[in-house]
Amino acid sequence: MSAQIASDKQVLVFTDFDGTILDHYSYSFAAAKSCIDRLTKQGISVIPNTSKTLAEVIVLQKQMGLDTPLIVENGAAIYLPKDFLPHKPKGALWKDGFWIKSFAQKRSYWQGIIKKIASGHVGQFETFGSMNIGRISEVTGLDEESALQASKRQFGEPVMWLGTEQQRSEFIGKATRFGAYPLLGGRFLHICGDSNKGKALLWLLQEYKRQHPKCSVSSIALGDGKNDIDMLEVAGTAVIIASPVHAPPELKRNHNVHTSSKTGPEGWTEVMDQLIPNIS
Repeated sequence: MSAQIASDKQVLVFTDFDGTILDHYSYSFAAAKSCIDRLTKQGISVIPNTSKTLAEVIVLQKQMGLDTPLIVENGAAIYLPKDFLPHKPKGALWKDGFWIKSFAQKRSYWQGIIKKIASGHVGQFETFGSMNIGRISEVTGLDEESALQASKRQFGEPVMWLGTEQQRSEFIGKATRFGAYPLLGGRFLHICGDSNKGKALLWLLQEYKRQHPKCSVSSIALGDGKNDIDMLEVAGTAVIIASPVHAPPELKRNHNVHTSSKTGPEGWTEVMDQLIPNIS
C-alpha cells in the first residue's frame, strides 16, 4: 500500500540495504520479508535509502513487494512513483515512469576528479568504472546480473581501496579539496557530491508533509554504516543495525536511538517488531 492513502497519522520507514535489510554476506532479505509484508498491510511505506543504483533497487523492491519512492546512490536522487503523492513534487522532473528529484552532479564529473588525483595513488585503488562485470562480481560477491545492475551508476563513483588507511585519508583529502564529499560505505569509498541520505530523507519527509498538511508524519531510519549517519541523525527515530564486519556508526544524538542485537535483516525485524504497534 502506498503512502498516498494518508490517514491522520503516517510512518515513513527509510532503510539502508546492504548490511541492514540485506544480509552482509548473502544479500538476502528473507529474514525481514514477513515484517515488510506486515508493514505494507498497515499502510506503512518502506522506502529504500541506499548506496545502490536505480537498476539494483528496482529489482530488489519488486522482490520485496514494495511500491514506494527509491532514494539511490547515497541520496543523490529520489525516484517517486506517480501515485505516491497526490501532486507533482516540488522541483521534480517526470522521466521513465518516475518523478525524479536529483541532488548531485553526474557520475562523469566525479570520475574526472578521481583521474586528477590518481597519479599519486597508483596501485592503491580500483574504481567501478575501471572494472569489468566479472571483477565487480568478484569484489562484491554479487552474481553477474546483479553486478551489471550495480555498474549502472549515474551520480557517483565507488572506489575499492587497496592501500593503507593513511593513503586512503590522503586520497580523501585530495578529493575533498576538488569539491567531492567522500562517503565510506560498508564495502566502498564513494566519491560523490554534497548529497547524502539525510538530505534526501528530509526533502521527501517535508514534501510528504506539504502535500498532506492534516497528517501527522513520523520517520524511522535504519542503517549499519558510516554513510547512514546523516539519515540516522535527522530521522524521528534512529535504528542502528549491528554489523558482523564493522563497528556501529557513532551518532551525536542520544534520543530515540535503538540498536539491534542481531545483524542484518534479523536485526531489522527485531527492532521493527518493537517499534511498530501491532506489527506481530
